Amino acid sequence: MGFGGDRSIPCQCPENLYRQYRHKVSGPILDRIDIHIPVPRLTREELLRSPGGEGSEIIRERVKRARDIQRKRFVDQRIKENSGMTQNQLRTYCKVSPSGQEILAQAIDKLRISARGLDRILKVARTIADLEDSQAIELPHLAEAIQYRSWDRERP
Repeated sequence: MGFGGDRSIPCQCPENLYRQYRHKVSGPILDRIDIHIPVPRLTREELLRSPGGEGSEIIRERVKRARDIQRKRFVDQRIKENSGMTQNQLRTYCKVSPSGQEILAQAIDKLRISARGLDRILKVARTIADLEDSQAIELPHLAEAIQYRSWDRERP
């Protein structure tokens, strides 16, 4: 499967072989991975372009603030970060608005997301909200978290 997903070199593998390769990792294993996205090879132009966006120091500070938010949230509990939330903690700290419920329902139907996959989406959405210093999980946080489930979109 050397070039599957490459933007510049088409994959020569028959579709059934490509699908067979992708299914070597089972759904239950994928459900235990919070974020899975394709990372395509960069073009020559992208590699040579001057770096843009935020610098590492700015990102580092935002991550530190988000981790502090999580430590304060779970100060009297056995966990320190969103990734360790139980079902009860998910219900407490990951309340979703009606519009958020709708996008989650659509994702569950279209992507066939499991209960475990839904929990992962909520934990990632909570972390995205923390990175933005947002008390509530908003629709954009949920949409971004759902996007990070790219393998779910590719299941037959």
